[in-house]
Order: sequence, then structure tokens, then C-alpha cells
Amino acid sequence: MLMLSLIRALAVLIAWLVPWLVHLVTWLVARSLNMPQPIVYATSMFVFAQVYAVEMRVGRGLQRQLQSLMR
Repeated sequence: MLMLSLIRALAVLIAWLVPWLVHLVTWLVARSLNMPQPIVYATSMFVFAQVYAVEMRVGRGLQRQLQSLMR
């Protein structure tokens, strides 16, 4: 019972902390680049999506190569 309450408390803390940290980092980067915060946030989401897509393509290619080597 105590473990469950500790896990819930940790989950609540993380759920509150992560968005706050994202906001803080976005604000700091926007301030250092002298740009509006929404532009920095949108650009970071675009870059994240592009990097994720490239990593997935590379991962699938490596997976195919490993499968062909194992045959």
C-alpha cells in the first residue's frame, strides 16, 4: 500500500515537472536566440519529428541488414 502511494506521488511529480521543464528550456532558448517562444517551440517540434523519421528509416535499414546476415 505504501509503495503504491509512493509511485502515485512520483507520477504526479513527474507529470507536473516535465511540462514545466519543457517550458523553461523553451523560454531559455528563445531568450538566448532573441526569438518569440512559440516559434522556438514549433521549430523544436519540427526538428524532433524530422530526426525521429530519419532514425526510424535508419533503424529499419539496419534491421533488414541484420536479418539478412542471420539467414
